[in-house]
Amino acid sequence: MTTLTYSQLLTQIQPRPIQSPTDYEAMLSQLERLMEIEESQLSDEEASMLELLAMLIEDYETKTNPMPNTASPHDVLDELVAAHQLRQKDLLDIFGSKGIASEVFNRKRGISKTQAKALGQRFNLPPSVFL
Repeated sequence: MTTLTYSQLLTQIQPRPIQSPTDYEAMLSQLERLMEIEESQLSDEEASMLELLAMLIEDYETKTNPMPNTASPHDVLDELVAAHQLRQKDLLDIFGSKGIASEVFNRKRGISKTQAKALGQRFNLPPSVFL
């Protein structure tokens, strides 16, 4: 098996920014072909090409399938309360009063570290989810 130079690999594969699903499939196919080579048999040139293709593919995937925005602490609380069929009054032991609970649920007040810790224990989640 003859090892190709990097220039030859560039000519053969012709990597470029991926603009369409067809381009994506073509680059993915080339990446998979290189990944089939035993790591110990992979030339430095092929390893560089593999890395380049991975970056191009990752860039395209990020642009076409962006990660959803992470939920805010209030969004998480709202979802958990709904999922567990709870009401504000069910969490008064955590918030201490109706007024504070109301302000948190109406997003007029943030969730304190103490409340986040208590919510984490209540819902079996890390407190950081609520901060």
